[in-house]
Order: sequence, then C-alpha cells, then structure tokens
Amino acid sequence: MTAQKSQKGANNVVLRRKIYRQLLDWKHDRNGEVALLIEGARRIGKSYIVEQFAMNEYESYILIDFNKAPQMVRDWFDLYLEDLDTLFLYLSQHYKVRLFERRSLIILDEVQLCPRARAAIKFLVADGRYDYIETGSLVSIKKNTQGIVLPSEERPVQMYPLDFEEFLWATGDDLLMDLIRKMFAEYKPMGQAFHRQAMDAFRLYMIVGGMPQAVLKYVETRDFDAVDAAKRDVLTIYRNDIFNYAAEMADKVASVFDHIPSQLSKHEKKFRLSALTPGAKYRDWDDAFFWLKDARVVNVCYNSTEPNIGLKMNEDRTTLKCYMNDTGLLISHAFDEKGIVSSEIYQKLLFGKLEVNEGMLIENVVAQMLTASGNSLFFYSKASTEAQERMEIDFLLQKDKVTSRHNIRPIEVKSGKNYTLSSLSKCTKRFAEYMTSPTVLHADDYKLEDGVTYLPLYMTPLL
Repeated sequence: MTAQKSQKGANNVVLRRKIYRQLLDWKHDRNGEVALLIEGARRIGKSYIVEQFAMNEYESYILIDFNKAPQMVRDWFDLYLEDLDTLFLYLSQHYKVRLFERRSLIILDEVQLCPRARAAIKFLVADGRYDYIETGSLVSIKKNTQGIVLPSEERPVQMYPLDFEEFLWATGDDLLMDLIRKMFAEYKPMGQAFHRQAMDAFRLYMIVGGMPQAVLKYVETRDFDAVDAAKRDVLTIYRNDIFNYAAEMADKVASVFDHIPSQLSKHEKKFRLSALTPGAKYRDWDDAFFWLKDARVVNVCYNSTEPNIGLKMNEDRTTLKCYMNDTGLLISHAFDEKGIVSSEIYQKLLFGKLEVNEGMLIENVVAQMLTASGNSLFFYSKASTEAQERMEIDFLLQKDKVTSRHNIRPIEVKSGKNYTLSSLSKCTKRFAEYMTSPTVLHADDYKLEDGVTYLPLYMTPLL
C-alpha cells in the first residue's frame, strides 16, 4: 500500500473526525453505486481521513495524489477508459498494490488537478469493480471544470475544519459535549462549575481554531506562538491559491480576502465595497466573493429582505457579511502587525480580556459552527429613518420541517455582558407569524426569559 499520511503529532495524537461515519454509511449503503467526493477548503484533513478509512475498511487501496502523480498516470485516464483492464493493471503496477474486486478502494486525491480523472468517474463506477473516493479543494471553480462533463455518479460531501466537539476530543475531553447536549435537550442550565468549564473550552477552540495543523500543534506544545505559526502557514497557502487559480480575478479576490478582518470589526459587520475602491458596484465584485466561497475559504451570509418561509427566495446578494471559514485563522489574519500574533494577545483572548474586536470573533465562530452543522447563513437588515422599522438580526435559521407558520428562528449574538435586544424585539413583533423561538447566544448560562431563549455560545452547534 502507499505510505500512510500522518496527521499525528509527536505524541501520536490522532484527530477523530465525524465524517468517518458518513464514509462508513456510504460504503455499506451504496456498495459502489456512486463515487464519493469530499469537498472542503485546503488543509482541513480530507486526504488524511480518507486514507485512514481506506486502511481500516478495505483489503487494499491505491492513493493517486494528483499533486505528485506523473504525467503518464494522468494520461492513462484519457487513453484507457475503453480498456479498464489495462488502466487497472497499470495503476496496480505503478503503485505496487494488488486490487481485489469489491474489496479495494481507489482514491483520487486533489482531483481538481486532473479534470479528466474526475470525468472518468462515470465509467469507473459503471464498471463496478472497485469503490472510488475523490477529494478536492477549489473543486467546482471554472478553471477545474472546463472541457469535462461532471459525473452524475458523484455524491458530494462537505468537510469543514474541526468542530467544537471534535476539538474537545483532540484535547482529551470525550464527555463535555454529551453533558452540553443533555442540558440543551432538557432546557436546563449547565450550572456554574460546568458552564465555566465549557466556556473555557469554547474560548480555547475559538482562538486555536479547527485547522488540524493548529490543533495538533496546540495539543503537542501548548505554545500559542507555535499554533499561530501553523495557522499562518495555512493563510499563506490560501493566498498562493488565489494567485494560482483565480486568474484575472486574483487581485480582486486578494483584496476581498485582505479586507475581511476590517469589515468584520465594524459594528454591523456588513461588507462595504467602498472600502475596496470608491464607487464599487457589487456586480463588478460578485465573482470574487463567489470564488472565496467556492474555495471554502469564507462563509458568506446574505441579507434576506423578508424573514419568512423563503429565506433564499428573498436573498439580497448585494448585502452580505463575509466570515472566515475558521476563527483561529481570522485571529492570525487580523492581528498580524508584526507577522505573528503574540502569546500575550492569545492569553487575553483566552480570558476574555481583549475587548477590541472580540465581537467579530464571537460572531465569526457562531457562523463557523452554524455552517458546520449544515445551515445556510442569512441575516436580516433593515435601514429606515423610522426607529421602529430599523433593525439588525445577526442570523436567521429556518426549521428543518417547514410548516405554514413560525418557521424562522431569529438569533442575536452577544459578546459582552451589557446589551439590549431592541432589534430582536422589533423583529419578533413585526414578523410574528413567521418567527419562532427568538434566541440570544451569549457568554452566560441557559435561561428562558420573556419568551426569549438565552443559550451559552457553546450550544450553537445544537441549533
């Protein structure tokens, strides 16, 4: 077999990922009927988890890493699609792996670098001898799909940075999230001691982030300077990808990317195009936002002009908030005057002593958690000279099962102790027939007061 890609640290820490269960379900339920495509941002551990799955669940596997595969391997996917016996023979010989019918897996790693291999999935799946998993970053960007027919036999699965529970596992806590889940289901507060423990873990997750390299570095060293260096390496990769793949849009994409921290630091956090260039129009910049969203570098939250049953139907794509895909990366991106975030800033963030910009970090991590839980991001913003009409709601979530009324949960995110809920109150009154369970995410424990549900920030993934 090919050599195992290690995502272990010096202390042999192995990162457990929830997507492994989805891979198992696909293997057992689909039995080779479709290929799986693992999509996600660069450096979130796609290749690692797929190879771990291959090692554990198959008799043999071939990993074709298109970052390193020679041109002749790429050419085989053009030359031998009508002679699959030869294709498999060549692959087996080149990678020194014996393939077993219905007991072997072929991994097409970073498949966007070889579009012909992605197009070949249609024929490989129809052949039925082996299972196939593709991994990809920047998968659907136009440059990677030109000249091919995307296979209908491909089932995409989204992968994200480590979520809060996966971070807890990595740091050796297998039980805390079970308690959080139980209290959430029973509408009970955690209690002072457990709430403090959970908030400490949440703050640590927020500043370290969910990028595997940063998490492993923290677990190994407890050194925030080392953690920041790992995150800065990822940011460098993202920036290089912009100039390697965004083509004629590269300068615009880089400009949006560079302005994310300053835009999120504003009170309303909406992205103002005037910060990029005077008189900028969204139609001239929308491709840049789409590129970053498609690359999974950012999570975009759109304004829904009517917070009713059809959030997407009322989407205003010219009014948006642009969050980083990982809040740990946002910290390194934002506080970089000297090229590295000092341990002092991390310590202040950890203990809630850095008041400047904390609101943007809290809102970003909430957006990150909601996205990882499968939610599309929407907010509601209404500018008006009339005070009763003017309101800002941070997030709108639609219920899983839509009914005729009360489908939208309005959510306000609060980073401090002292705050008002005037927008939430106005929104629930103005759109009473559409609203359900108005919610405040804050740093305190659970409570229900005056019809508003107050949840601690670490319960966000359970919404």
